[in-house]
Amino acid sequence: MLARQRQAVILERVRAAGGVRVTELAAEFGVSDMTIRRDLETLHEQGLLAKVHGGATLAGPGSTDEPGFRAKSVRQSGEKAAIAERAAQLVRPGAAVALSAGTTTAELARRLTDVPGLTVVTNSLPVAEILHVGGRPDQTVVLTGGVRTPSDALVGPLAVAAIGALHLDLLFLGVHGISERAGFTTPNLMEADTDRALVAAADRLVVLADHTKWGTVGISSIVGLDAADVLVTDARLAPDARRVLEDRVGELVIVAGTEGAE
Repeated sequence: MLARQRQAVILERVRAAGGVRVTELAAEFGVSDMTIRRDLETLHEQGLLAKVHGGATLAGPGSTDEPGFRAKSVRQSGEKAAIAERAAQLVRPGAAVALSAGTTTAELARRLTDVPGLTVVTNSLPVAEILHVGGRPDQTVVLTGGVRTPSDALVGPLAVAAIGALHLDLLFLGVHGISERAGFTTPNLMEADTDRALVAAADRLVVLADHTKWGTVGISSIVGLDAADVLVTDARLAPDARRVLEDRVGELVIVAGTEGAE
């Protein structure tokens, strides 16, 4: 059995039973304990499970839980694509825009590669790479410095200082969670500081978030709901969430989209 096949079976076991033990998996697959530990490490790095002593359990959705970029990129892919498509319509040639880190903002970056004269400021390594490889020669991409997070964001004092000197037309902000009480949130304290610097540097704030973000609360609030000029989300957003957001954000934009991988 190939490592990828074995890891898929391990993940099924964890989801079914809530946890697995290294010794039991090694006996089942006829491999060494070290091989199983490597499998668990791979799945842990993808944000799909949590390693514990002697085995692994389901990854917990705590307020500081931060799945890796790769793990998040396969979730709600259809909704994210539709949100990004709609957000791209807000960008004009020659604009100076910022894209925060996130898988939805990365989808947006793929739709901005043909916009003439665009300047993009980002703290996202994937966003910068997408525009560097596929963008036009008359585009400018500014990547902040900083400390790299599991979601491939650059955060911290260096990022905040770089952003603080800029004046931007528009910020597209990806968020970890949205709630009526906490507003837009993130599981990373330094990322919250960096996102607030991006908000302060931009004339308008556009938040990109699929329906699963509602009710999720990260450890740190970025800004309140009323700070968003526009929130672009998908049609699977719950009715109660729609009512709250219609009252609080400047404009709520609902896109049809298609269901992506969950």
